[in-house]
Amino acid sequence: MGQGLTQLQGNSGALSNNQAVLRPKISYCLYARKSTEAEERQALSIDSQIKEMLKIAERDNLEIIDVRRESHSAKASGERPVFKSLLEDIRLGKFNGILTWAPDRLSRNAGDLGELVDLMDHKQLIEIKTFSQKFTDSPNEKFLLMILGSQAKLENDNRGMNVKRGLRTRVEMGLWPHTAPTGYLNEKRTDKKCQILVDPERGSIIKKMFELVGNEKLSGRKIYKWLTEINFKTINNKPLALSNVYRILVTPFYYGVFEYPSNSGNWYTGKHSPLISKELFDKVQEQLTRDNIVKQYGKEFSFTKVMQCGLCGSGITAQEKFKKQKNGNVHHYIYYGCTRGKDKDCKSGYIREEDLIKQLVKLMDNIDFDKITLKHKFEIEMERFSKFQRSILGLKEDNKKTKKLDLKDYAKYILTDGTKIEQRELLMCLRSKVVLNNKVVSLE
Repeated sequence: MGQGLTQLQGNSGALSNNQAVLRPKISYCLYARKSTEAEERQALSIDSQIKEMLKIAERDNLEIIDVRRESHSAKASGERPVFKSLLEDIRLGKFNGILTWAPDRLSRNAGDLGELVDLMDHKQLIEIKTFSQKFTDSPNEKFLLMILGSQAKLENDNRGMNVKRGLRTRVEMGLWPHTAPTGYLNEKRTDKKCQILVDPERGSIIKKMFELVGNEKLSGRKIYKWLTEINFKTINNKPLALSNVYRILVTPFYYGVFEYPSNSGNWYTGKHSPLISKELFDKVQEQLTRDNIVKQYGKEFSFTKVMQCGLCGSGITAQEKFKKQKNGNVHHYIYYGCTRGKDKDCKSGYIREEDLIKQLVKLMDNIDFDKITLKHKFEIEMERFSKFQRSILGLKEDNKKTKKLDLKDYAKYILTDGTKIEQRELLMCLRSKVVLNNKVVSLE
């Protein structure tokens, strides 16, 4: 009996040794993310996280292949470039483990959490190790990971609802909930939160801007030149860009009312002291309408904020033009060019949107995409189209005739026929910087 037990124990030990041999070697990527949530501002900084996790790696003899740092919020799915590259490298087999401070460093939303669990299901991610826990492909451990991630998402959602409720209460009281516009200052006293005061240094100059346009019919560019001559600087000690000059001139806040949220149609009378009268504001809008400026600065364009001037490094803005022919036909054009924020004499020139799109389409064959994000959007569109065929047209899917996934063809389709939001999101998926230089689009 004793001999049999000894033999069984020996066999058991041999089996454990075999399992240890078969257990895949884990190579870790250390991922540290700085929290941006209000109540977590006392949490460990990125350097502190890395220091603590390296101690654990040394103690447990863990192989660290790479260290990744990120300061983007984890509240929204797909918004963290470092985290997305981490997932892609796991798929490529560069490492199969993640070492991080806590589960909420990795995910505070369902999308990113689902990707982590999916990698575990496919045996590409073997282990997630934190300061006090570890998660493997075990059903119980994956379930716990999902609970902790869902708890973090619940905290985010509740916090978001509380913040929105607080902001809604403040605006209904006539209090401005954001950073004060140029010409005003935020009240620093905690008992007067969200109240703003007229800036004694800049308020009179902003008022003068409106008077020069409304009464003396000066253009926005002349106002910009005047501000440069008097060396006007914002509260951040920066000159006022031309685009911001126009944005101020079309902002109703300066005569005492504001819309919140933007484009919601919800208007409130502010408690702040107006710099100008409603009559003067209306005169300014009339003058700007003659210059065709109001439409330009009250509208979003597809390719602004995602390109850079190749000559001076400023951002790219857009202008809308309407040309009326003798026969009465009106032609609408959109031009893109340098904001001249860094060089007021920049000679980059303007390009029509149609020509810009043609050049971007040609570049698609040589562009390196963030394939994860773009593929996800492509698959969503294909699913919507298939659902439309089945439910509306009554067509059955024929998998044999399904075209092979081609992300570059899809990108060209978005550029030519997509919405403004889709076009903007497409350029944000590019790994290269889009540069406009003398009407020529290139990549850096």
